[in-house]
Amino acid sequence: MNKTFETATFAGGCFWCMVTPFDELPGIEKVVSGYTGGHKENPTYEEVCSETTGHYEAVEITYDPSIFPYKKLIETFWQQIDPTDTGGQFHDRGHSYKTVIFYHTEEQKKIAEDSKKALEESGRFQKPIATQILPATAFYPAEDYHQDFHKKNPFRYMTYRKGSGRDHFIKEHWSEKKDPETLKKTLTPIQYEVTQNNGTEPPFHNEYWNNEEEGIYVDIVSGEPLFSSFDKFDAGCGWPSFTKPLHQNKVAEELDTSHGMRRIEVRSKNSDSHLGHVFDDGPKPTGLRYCINSAALKFIHKDDLEKEGYGEYKSLFQ
Repeated sequence: MNKTFETATFAGGCFWCMVTPFDELPGIEKVVSGYTGGHKENPTYEEVCSETTGHYEAVEITYDPSIFPYKKLIETFWQQIDPTDTGGQFHDRGHSYKTVIFYHTEEQKKIAEDSKKALEESGRFQKPIATQILPATAFYPAEDYHQDFHKKNPFRYMTYRKGSGRDHFIKEHWSEKKDPETLKKTLTPIQYEVTQNNGTEPPFHNEYWNNEEEGIYVDIVSGEPLFSSFDKFDAGCGWPSFTKPLHQNKVAEELDTSHGMRRIEVRSKNSDSHLGHVFDDGPKPTGLRYCINSAALKFIHKDDLEKEGYGEYKSLFQ
């Protein structure tokens, strides 16, 4: 198939943290960490950090707009940053860590400006939106050890994200917090018990434990895509089981010591809903078993993806 790719460039503070939100999305060909916006050719990491080159840490994204349009990339970008910070991002301070949308076309510029205006008018933030919108200039890939840092050094990466304050900020400002009384009206009793009170539904007596149809599973509260039928398997436990999330950055894993056990709880980052637990007795390639409550999920059949607003995921089943 002939595909037409386009380029998007975003500066959002530490470029390690700006790769994971995009690299697992459908239609994304590659995400490269690097430097842009400055005056020095082929700068090194040390030179950029010295704040003498004028460059920003940034990511360059190659994507298929027919699958994942630029507007959705912009929406994803906003939800990874503090757009009101004028001096950097979280504990990274200085020019090189400021936020910028670098547009490559006039169409990208208009989409970015309209999106920024909508964010300013939404009232989500009390401070002005500080993120600049600038024309794209030469982009210089960073050193090899910076590329896919989250895969090469996962523990250091996760520790850095948490320690920097980025994850806490995203949870506080971008999570979909819904009124409990509203949820009680929109969810069934078991859905509410599982997602809001960390409950567990009965094994083998739940909606999706033996579902073999193709499609994706989304958060029953927020609608965020969480798992795919491609990663679903029969674990014999009576609950839907998956080898991995559809997007790792959409779920949070936390230590759970309830009921006298030590387990790793899985929660939805967007809605902070309880989903289930993850165990290390799964099949290859991950060796993991994400044991998830059906009541925390909604299944979207592959034939209904466009109708339900998940058209970008159709490419997974073609």
